[in-house]
Amino acid sequence: MNQLWSRVAVRTASVGLLLTGLAAGVYLGQDSKVQEQRSTSSSTSLMQVEADDMQLLKQRQGKHAAARAQQRQAEGAAAEKAATEVKAFAAKAHKLETKVIAEKKAAAAKKKAAQDGGPVAFTGPIPDSCNEFNGSRAIGCTLTLKAGFGISQFPCLDKLWKHESGWNYRAENRSSGAYGIPQALPGSKMKSAGSDWKTNPATQIKWGLGYIKGRYDSPCGAWSHFQSAGSY
Repeated sequence: MNQLWSRVAVRTASVGLLLTGLAAGVYLGQDSKVQEQRSTSSSTSLMQVEADDMQLLKQRQGKHAAARAQQRQAEGAAAEKAATEVKAFAAKAHKLETKVIAEKKAAAAKKKAAQDGGPVAFTGPIPDSCNEFNGSRAIGCTLTLKAGFGISQFPCLDKLWKHESGWNYRAENRSSGAYGIPQALPGSKMKSAGSDWKTNPATQIKWGLGYIKGRYDSPCGAWSHFQSAGSY
């Protein structure tokens, strides 16, 4: 009897141990699954954090690249504006320098003319339509336009005064006393156009054009009269 109870107790203890082991195994399996799930969840979270960080980094890099591009564009526009301003300033400086040089040359020429008896230099601009001429003829072309005559009238004036004086401001007819480019008779008549009538081609031309306008209406009218009468 004692042996029977001893066997039952051993079997009961074995079953208890078996159940205990089975329960422990089930618990350990469940704990392993929980740990695995936790590990997987942690790994997924870490990957999401890394992805978010990468996306944020890309966004920052994009913003920095856009800011650098905008800065380069602004610097380029500023440089272009500065270059334009420098170019404009240089052009103004060159124009002013040219004007000062021209004024100095004119003053020197006028001073020299006063010392040696002429001619007085012409200081006004010569229009493009008169660029083909030089000396007193260029002045004559310029003043013809300024007096209100068209450029078509200058060939008549050119022929008239080529015949009269050869456009020489010091031309003098000793027999009659006619003087200067328009051969004013007497030459002192030209003082009405300026006190420098003896040495200034422009003064003589202004007087001559005034004389022609008052008597013949135009240079071509004067030239036509000259051709028929031999004088004007």
